[in-house]
Amino acid sequence: MKAVFVQLQCAPGQTYAVADHLFEREVASELYSTSGEYDLLMKIYIDDGVDIGKFINENIANVPGIVRSLTTLTFKAF
Repeated sequence: MKAVFVQLQCAPGQTYAVADHLFEREVASELYSTSGEYDLLMKIYIDDGVDIGKFINENIANVPGIVRSLTTLTFKAF
């Protein structure tokens, strides 16, 4: 499994609705409200061999109220 971090920018006034929708989908291991350019930060785990872009597109990016996303992949370096 790979840990993937996804930052989400939400339409004004939609952050709580987006967070609720993501919890209903049960895709996030952890979900945080953040300050700055993005409103939410989520940590997800994706099985090896799964297309990460397709997974995010089908399970996260299509949630109503999400304007933009930024995905960060992690690598075992140490």
